[in-house]
Amino acid sequence: MPLKVGDFVLPGELIEDIKSIKGLTIVGPGLRQNEEKPNILCVTQPGTLRFKAPNMYWIEGKRKRYIPKKGDLVVGIVVKKSGDTLKVDIGAAEFASLSMLAFEGATKKQKPDVQVGDCVYAKLLNAHREMEPELVCIDSYYKAGKLGILPNQGFLLTISLNLTQSLLDIENPLLRSIGKKIPYEMALGVNGKVWINCKKSKEVIYLMKIFDVAERELHKDAVTVCND
Repeated sequence: MPLKVGDFVLPGELIEDIKSIKGLTIVGPGLRQNEEKPNILCVTQPGTLRFKAPNMYWIEGKRKRYIPKKGDLVVGIVVKKSGDTLKVDIGAAEFASLSMLAFEGATKKQKPDVQVGDCVYAKLLNAHREMEPELVCIDSYYKAGKLGILPNQGFLLTISLNLTQSLLDIENPLLRSIGKKIPYEMALGVNGKVWINCKKSKEVIYLMKIFDVAERELHKDAVTVCND
């Protein structure tokens, strides 16, 4: 029986009737494309199949641990330095590796000043089950963009993966509503790690309270949450 949006699915099940635009389908968490048949998606985690027009699919589950996926933008903490390699905690089953040369302008003679305890905003270059995840802080043009070492004056929060997906939805007005009340900087990783920087400590507390309410009321109107 063909799977449809809203069904509870299990790892290994296949989703065949997918919608795409010019052959392009956006594959979200909990799914991967079949290597032999790109028009078929394979479920990698239990949960509910979700779809967002025009062509995005993902699995909404109750995962507590982040599963790395190539191309994901994540926030992590440097936990170890070994030669030219950094070990970064991204909340996955194992630490990710980040080369000191994977920063804009880095050379063997001139490397970035990264210390254990620093937060980084990075992109997953590789994420295979048989290998440790590999991060980079540059794009395909060797530019940092928004990637790199995050300022020490910020705060690091951990939120649920479900709330993370909700906040990353461009149609979710919560972050825009917050921005109308207080100025803030944010790096939001798909791994549930959020780095925030505000001018005043009470504004950080305000943000933490907003996220706490949003965690408990994911389906509540975002503007209402912000005004509570």
